[in-house]
Amino acid sequence: MVHRRVLQAMAEPLVGHLDPYFLELLDSVQDRLRWLFCTTNRLTMPISATGSAGMEACFANVISDGDEVVIGVNGVFGTRMCDVASRLGARVQRAEAPWGRIVEPDDLRAAISACSKPKLVALVHAETSTGAWQPLEESARLAREAGALFLVDAVTSLAGCPLEVDAWGIDLCYSGTQKCISCPPGLSPLTVSERALEIVRSREQPPRSWYLDLGLLGAYFDERRVYHHTAPVSMIYALSEALEIIEEEGLEARFARHRRNHEALAAGLSALGLKLAAQEGHRLWMLNSVTVPEGIDDAALRRALLNNHGIEIGAGLGPLAGKVVRIGLMGESSRPANVRRLLSALGDELAKADLGCSAADALQECERVYGDSGGI
Repeated sequence: MVHRRVLQAMAEPLVGHLDPYFLELLDSVQDRLRWLFCTTNRLTMPISATGSAGMEACFANVISDGDEVVIGVNGVFGTRMCDVASRLGARVQRAEAPWGRIVEPDDLRAAISACSKPKLVALVHAETSTGAWQPLEESARLAREAGALFLVDAVTSLAGCPLEVDAWGIDLCYSGTQKCISCPPGLSPLTVSERALEIVRSREQPPRSWYLDLGLLGAYFDERRVYHHTAPVSMIYALSEALEIIEEEGLEARFARHRRNHEALAAGLSALGLKLAAQEGHRLWMLNSVTVPEGIDDAALRRALLNNHGIEIGAGLGPLAGKVVRIGLMGESSRPANVRRLLSALGDELAKADLGCSAADALQECERVYGDSGGI
């Protein structure tokens, strides 16, 4: 869901992408993104494309043919990282974990040790395909000790849970506007450390992607304002408003809201006999992967929720297809009313399968978590 103020911002009159007003707005957006990423990185900007372009930009600008890259793989997006890096000529060393579990530091250490000189270590902070929440600080230390850059996919985590780019030693980090920032899809916020920029500047050959060349992009986003591409003006309006809304709420309050709604949903799901699929102790607040009960057709359940209740939830992906469903509680969507509505609808649909659960029980457990506050 997107706040009405964000939609209204997109309807504002257009100006040119080099108009003084627009450039001033760009500066403000970059400052707010630094605050959101918890960084002072000079090169912090919204790339004019979705989160997957942010991924490709991070890899394309620091990788050259033959570079060794270590990538944590425990879901769709770690797998996608491997594909992107391989296409750019990297030699990929995978640190694998079962889908739904985190990549353990020992497994990452072993993958790093299998390389002679890794250029980059990459992990997905919030694996959208499984609901697993990857710890980062120990992994960042391992990357530094190996002399490698540390890259993080924060598409689903940014603005939904703590992310400390500078404090944790992250060199490259990208996200997407459509998740916890609660802005339409189409931009990829990205931040790059000075350490990573030195590698970009010292390349013998330019990156293989002209459009995603951070040197060229940086010349437009910094004080030089060198024309590179026509920036999506209306999307920048939207992002500016979404960031202002986040700032008004405050990061700690926003994180607490996501956590409380996740806990209320989890309690209600448990009352329905449903279990969260991701590793205990490492479950995302904003993306809840739920095991489908024996005898229940996940596609039929999702269709029933959509057709009968107007609620859309996600299917399982890869080896989890048919085994889990995925429930998003991101940004504007992370509200007690949505939690209650979903639990009520799920209870009604599962009751038809005679599983011995009821919406009333689920809602009672949900309210126990919310307590007297009624939610956040």
